Amino acid sequence: MPTSDERLLAMLIYLVSLFFPVLGPLIIFLLKREESDFVDYHGKEYLNFFLSYTIYTIISGILVLLLVGVLLLIIVGVAAFVFTVIAMVKSYNGEEYRIPFVIHFIK
Repeated sequence: MPTSDERLLAMLIYLVSLFFPVLGPLIIFLLKREESDFVDYHGKEYLNFFLSYTIYTIISGILVLLLVGVLLLIIVGVAAFVFTVIAMVKSYNGEEYRIPFVIHFIK
């Protein structure tokens, strides 16, 4: 079971990502990944999530030309927000949450 500090830092990765999508979580991850396997797991999961959903957003943006992309952009945006909030709650509860539809670039 992760300590309360580890749970808080893992939760902060997701919370800070709502305001600073790359820099905030990356700083927490790089500073604390050596000290905590739990923070390391959630840092990698967030970075994979960010890269995957960036790819989905770019593809949806290209598909806007076919008018399908507008709906896909909305779906990707809502899904990203909802999965971030779920991951935030799960990490604070001490659980290792795998975000759906994430391509795992960083193992």
